[in-house]
Amino acid sequence: MVALRLGSVAPDFDADTTSGPINFHKFIGDSWAVLFSHPADFTPVCTTELGEVAKLAPEFAKRNVKVIGLSTNGLGDHAKWVDDINEVNNVNLAFPIIADADRSVATLYDMLDSVEHDASNVVNGIPFTVRSVFIIDPAKKIRLILTYPASCGRNFDEILRTIDSLQLSDRQPIATPANWQPGEDVIVHVGVTTERAKEIFPTVREALPYLRFATLPKEN
Repeated sequence: MVALRLGSVAPDFDADTTSGPINFHKFIGDSWAVLFSHPADFTPVCTTELGEVAKLAPEFAKRNVKVIGLSTNGLGDHAKWVDDINEVNNVNLAFPIIADADRSVATLYDMLDSVEHDASNVVNGIPFTVRSVFIIDPAKKIRLILTYPASCGRNFDEILRTIDSLQLSDRQPIATPANWQPGEDVIVHVGVTTERAKEIFPTVREALPYLRFATLPKEN
């Protein structure tokens, strides 16, 4: 299995989901995608996470992002679990959840846990998935990989923030500083001269020769 890195093409696959059969690359289409995994159905942390993503569905749609979950149970369990998620979180979960009972997709994306890391996440020698997140762009390239332990729920506001940063840096020659939030100043890309930056951005402030902050121009 080839190691997945930033810039790798996201492996394609066919799978059954709660929204019907999909081909992953066709599912993504011309959108961005977030693929995020769960150790198993009816797990407490995952129940809160899936509810949170359902609440944030308009925010993902606004950014042209399709979300798709994965868990290592079959569709029958998924359907019952979605009922629980909707009831507890007061949502209507509408995005697909992959049924990966044979762990084929989890293996393809190297999502499986190990006894060395967390013996409680391996039952009868069969590993469950860790909490993986892959952000994938419309070219099907992996742009971000996050891995959380089974005990730690994900921060989906941070995932939205990283999508904002990635999409912005695709449109403008910039990087984003620590703790950046949309609307705040950005860092001028190292490949852009200060003279050129002053032509692109409304204001440029040189803190160091290699660190220049800029205000973004208004976008339509």
